[in-house]
Amino acid sequence: MKKWIKPYVVFFLAIVLIIPLAACGQEKKETIRLAEVTRSIFYAPLYAALTEGFFEDEGLKIELTTVWGGDKVMTSLISDGSDIGLVGSETSIYVYARGASDPVINFGQLTQTDGTFLVSRDEVDDFQWEQLKDSTFLGQRKGGMPQMVGEFVLKKHGIDPQNDLNLIQNIDFANISSAFASGTGDYVQLFEPQASIFEKEGRGHIVASFGTESGHVPYTTFMAKQSYMEENSETVEKFTRALYKAQQWVSESDSAVIAEAIQPFFEDTELEILEMAVDRYKTQGSFATDPILDEEEWTNLQVIMEEAGELPKEVSHEELVNTTIAEKVMN
Repeated sequence: MKKWIKPYVVFFLAIVLIIPLAACGQEKKETIRLAEVTRSIFYAPLYAALTEGFFEDEGLKIELTTVWGGDKVMTSLISDGSDIGLVGSETSIYVYARGASDPVINFGQLTQTDGTFLVSRDEVDDFQWEQLKDSTFLGQRKGGMPQMVGEFVLKKHGIDPQNDLNLIQNIDFANISSAFASGTGDYVQLFEPQASIFEKEGRGHIVASFGTESGHVPYTTFMAKQSYMEENSETVEKFTRALYKAQQWVSESDSAVIAEAIQPFFEDTELEILEMAVDRYKTQGSFATDPILDEEEWTNLQVIMEEAGELPKEVSHEELVNTTIAEKVMN
């Protein structure tokens, strides 16, 4: 009789032990709906945080959506279509200036320089900025960071964008690279990996970096409505902690290692191109090494906006920037 019972006792005990273990493995994670303004190697620390498990370690599940445009990110945030947005800080100023009762707060900086490169259709041996005069320049959307920084850099080199160039700004952000590929423009302002892809294909040649010319600025930051941050303070803290871990990992890792980590987000891009683009951004210090958006960067942003004629009103750093969370996770 004992021999007949024993296998069933063992089976029962095994089930009792396995069920709790399985339950632990299926522990429910908090979901964050994240809207990014575009898909770019410029955002490598974000993709590394996803593939290297930094968000998962914090018990977070990230639902990432690319919405293609700063205005679309803000619409998504304001209408509760997303919880957190990754977009240029200028958009939070635009919303605030319109009298928003629930302002959008910047809490985690991802990039600290411009991320675009000047691409020439023809090869240029010794590029000088004055060569842009009288050329057809395919620029970015009016009022967005790429366009404002672009104009700021051009003026710095004595070029009046409105009078010295045939400036084209009526092409949708997602279609700019296609327009250049089809023959529009002598020069174009492009993000990676498109700039490096064009160079490899012989469609264009990178002649300058707007990032090295413009200095530090809160180019792309994570932001959320004030109400969301107040109601989900622990979640935002976990998100920021994962971001900081990723920023440190990117800072300490080789470009080749980073390229492999982010490749799932750029399946149609060769690993060689990814590594080249990551290295360009690392070399010019585009990736922020911590989430803090400081007051000097905030001031630089508004100087650039004012220069472009796009600053609706001056807004203090403390009004739209929260550094408390970043400072806490760093300590």
